Amino acid sequence: MYGLWRPRVLGAWRIPASGPVILAGNHSHNLDGPMLIGTSPRPVHFLVKKEAFVGPLDPFLRGIGQLKVDRASADRAAITDALGVLERGGVLGIFPEGTRGEGDFASLRAGLAYFAVRSGAPIVPVAVLGTAAPKGRDTLGREQRRGRVVRGLPPLRSRIDVVFGDPFEAGDGSGRRTRAALDEATVRIQKRLGAHLADARRLTGRHGHP
Repeated sequence: MYGLWRPRVLGAWRIPASGPVILAGNHSHNLDGPMLIGTSPRPVHFLVKKEAFVGPLDPFLRGIGQLKVDRASADRAAITDALGVLERGGVLGIFPEGTRGEGDFASLRAGLAYFAVRSGAPIVPVAVLGTAAPKGRDTLGREQRRGRVVRGLPPLRSRIDVVFGDPFEAGDGSGRRTRAALDEATVRIQKRLGAHLADARRLTGRHGHP
């Protein structure tokens, strides 16, 4: 990550030095996961779609501790593996939006709330900004991404900001794991993550940019 781009990491000290932690990041580009893995001060274990575990990537991803998940179903093995990371005091990485989107935390799935409430691990919000290149228009008016040497990647040596926020608890302290409790936790999480993203954009000067 540091060889190809110029990551600027802010607030890494906010990640607890030990104990279970969940990193919750926004997701607008495939590079977001590798960027978090490469810049986090602690090893991060992400739930990665099973389709990525092909060819030489399979042993590589397993070797760096990434977890295979079948997104088409309730993958109980993946859930068990993720909870196991937290039970052992590790760091679990989650993109709560589920798939790549605008990266603004506008639509959250309940998975993050489940892991946080079930494990009791604090959530550290993370904003990855700059992985999506500025958009432009070609002579025919078609939308293009400017400055990319390799299609689908940010411009080489461009600055990418990784901003970590303050850890917080998702639950209400009651220990409830009911559907209503998870829904309430998801609302709390969304507010905290949205506020962190807005703060990160102001801090880095990336107002309105992914």
